[in-house]
Amino acid sequence: MIRKFLVTWRHWVVVLPLFTITASSHAAETLLFEGKAELSLVRLVAAVLSRNPGLPAVQAAWEVAGTRIEQVSALDDPRLSYKIAPETAGVSGLDFGQKVELSQKIPWPGKLGLRGEAAQYKADAVHQNLEALRLQLVARTKMLFADWYFVHESIRINRINQDLLKEFQGIAITRYSTGLATKQDALRADVELKLLEHRSIVLERERRALLTRMNTLLNRTPDDPIPLPQKLPEPALLKDAVSLRGQALQSRPELKAQMAHIQGFETRTKLAQREFYPDFNLSAGYNSLWDRTEKRFTLGVGINIPLDQSKRRAAESEAHAKLKQAQWDNIDLSAKIEEEVQIAYDRVQESRHVLVLYRNQLLPLAEENLNAAKADYQAGSGDFLALISAEKNLMQTQLQAEWALTDAHRRLAEIERAVGQVEPFTAVDQLGRHEP
Repeated sequence: MIRKFLVTWRHWVVVLPLFTITASSHAAETLLFEGKAELSLVRLVAAVLSRNPGLPAVQAAWEVAGTRIEQVSALDDPRLSYKIAPETAGVSGLDFGQKVELSQKIPWPGKLGLRGEAAQYKADAVHQNLEALRLQLVARTKMLFADWYFVHESIRINRINQDLLKEFQGIAITRYSTGLATKQDALRADVELKLLEHRSIVLERERRALLTRMNTLLNRTPDDPIPLPQKLPEPALLKDAVSLRGQALQSRPELKAQMAHIQGFETRTKLAQREFYPDFNLSAGYNSLWDRTEKRFTLGVGINIPLDQSKRRAAESEAHAKLKQAQWDNIDLSAKIEEEVQIAYDRVQESRHVLVLYRNQLLPLAEENLNAAKADYQAGSGDFLALISAEKNLMQTQLQAEWALTDAHRRLAEIERAVGQVEPFTAVDQLGRHEP
């Protein structure tokens, strides 16, 4: 019994600290945004870049590539050899025969430097992969933030329209009780209200899905809380497409990585040409097998004889071919990046046009239409179906206006990534706002 108690006690001594660590870690995750009534885009981006596990993984790959530079540019270890002549041991009048030699391989001048240079270019390319991942994470985070804003605006608009329908339902019931309307009007309002209540369930499911996706980027559990988003700023006015394409060709990390590959293959081509030259082997030794002491200390030099020229020509041709392939890949990648920037630019311009259309024209018209339909119904000159249709049209227009703002920011995130710029293309008060 006592032994069983001791085993159980030791088990909890081990488990309790682990439980405490886990609970503390979960509490830290929950408190990430504590005290923040609203979540800003800047804070979310900073949190993702500091917590997403993808970046440390690529960072580690870059560090691995960096360690190769010193390895490949260092000399081989020196060789020490020792030999004896066993039959001379104990023979009178003879020295004990032994031979010691220390040798060092010395590559042809320039080979070690070229090997280190090639490794450095490879490390540079891996580092640009890290920058490309940062751009992708920032763009994805900005898109999720825009979606986070839209789903909360959709929930807000849905609640406003539920209240509006309840008001209309009350008007219909009042008119029905006085004989000025049919029961069908009140029933129709109830049907539309039930549909909006169902829509609120769908929106809550979409909100939780976005919460899960954002927490995944943050390396947190799916249901950890995230504050409500700040209002999206006004989309920026962009430079002309030609300037943005030129900026992308200078900024995109994928192009910088490709240039590092090209420089690396150029270096490997030079190294392949150096392989036609021999390497040296310097040695120093002591050989007591010689009868005269003046002959026992020796110095030597040796070289390998590069007889197989066809093998070396094949290696040089391979390096040339890889260099040419990398150069053509660079041309192809440049064209694709310019295409990507142009398409993203046109999408931003389109989204701005849609946003202005809904804010300045369609939304005021929908509000005016609803007010007219409400006044006509209350005056008895309009039917309830027209009022419900006007209300649904206003709600859809409100949602489309908010989606236009959301879509503009999603498109801006796309063009920022396409250009290779982390800083946001945002500005304030560039569009006339019309609140729903």
